[in-house]
Amino acid sequence: MNVSVLFYYKYAGFFAHTLSIDTNYFKTLTLPLGISFYTFHSISYLVDIYRGKAKAQLNFPKMGLYIVNFAQLVAGPIIRYHDVESQLTTRKHIWNRLRNGSKLFIYGLSKKMIVANTVGLMADTIFNADTTTYGLLYTWLGVFAYMLQIYFDFSGYSDMAIGLGKMFGFEFKKNFNIPYSAHSIQDFWQRWHISLSTWFRDYVYIPLGGNRKGTFITAINLLIVFILCGFWHGANFTFLAWGLFHGFFLVMERVTKHTFTQKIPTFIKQLYVWLVVMVGWVLFRSNSIDEALIILKKMYLIIPNTDTMPDIRSYSTPYFIGICIVGGILSTGFMHRQILSALKHKQLRFSNYRMMESLVLIVLFGWCVLEVISNSYNPFIYYRF
Repeated sequence: MNVSVLFYYKYAGFFAHTLSIDTNYFKTLTLPLGISFYTFHSISYLVDIYRGKAKAQLNFPKMGLYIVNFAQLVAGPIIRYHDVESQLTTRKHIWNRLRNGSKLFIYGLSKKMIVANTVGLMADTIFNADTTTYGLLYTWLGVFAYMLQIYFDFSGYSDMAIGLGKMFGFEFKKNFNIPYSAHSIQDFWQRWHISLSTWFRDYVYIPLGGNRKGTFITAINLLIVFILCGFWHGANFTFLAWGLFHGFFLVMERVTKHTFTQKIPTFIKQLYVWLVVMVGWVLFRSNSIDEALIILKKMYLIIPNTDTMPDIRSYSTPYFIGICIVGGILSTGFMHRQILSALKHKQLRFSNYRMMESLVLIVLFGWCVLEVISNSYNPFIYYRF
């Protein structure tokens, strides 16, 4: 029943158009806010009860709090009922949790306002422009910009949601774990949108048989899961292609058992992941399969180069390039590892680190306020999913 409501609002128009059925009726439908997320919450609740992981919630306000928790309602992370069942009744409101929640919220806001919005302007210009008007350099720059935008946009929102949850006494699980530092596509999906990938693993992949029925069935199960994962993001063949594309590489890695990557240097493994993920993001962001293919052909010089429009050049400012460089470094976890190493080896005293972090947070928050005041470009990518 939950899936049928999601299907009606989100996918009925797509299938009607695909089957050449009159779609005028579906054009008037308004997609309910956050429907994909609270549908998955409802399914998680029912399955957890069925499996004996949780008891039925007989208090309607508490049930409503789980389904439409304001902090993460619109764009996740997806919450399992058994993870928050006890928190619906009793939560601890302590200073340390409020402080950590505020810190995480500011970091998430900074990801969104400073990095994602800056690179998003270039990404939108490239993907929304006529593909005949720009060449190789700006194609790669636009795809790289979108790669940074979707990560900092979505992980920023997740950080803000988890931070808000902490402020109100909730503990939500981490949704991103530096995915662009992954050494394989399997590793990438263990780090990217963790709440979604684990949801599909526990409620679709394992019930289908997981990897218990041989290599062929495992491959089929993986492809089914990632086709559904792609389709969950939107009613478009581009999302289906994106899911199938990632599913293909996961199957190849599972079949070969990573033997082809064991002796490859770490840098090459990361480059492999970046190239695969970037091609996937082209499918994900493009308006159609044909547009995606043209962009991919431009990236790999399969079609002739073209001139670049002046308005695209105007986005390549020193500020934009600087944000791209900083975003690229942060997305690999390099700075995070350096700080942890310095603290571990006592090259940096924890008290000094806390003081410097407080100053950084003040600067970042002020910077974000200025961005909010001065910019009207503030889309959250995952709002539409």
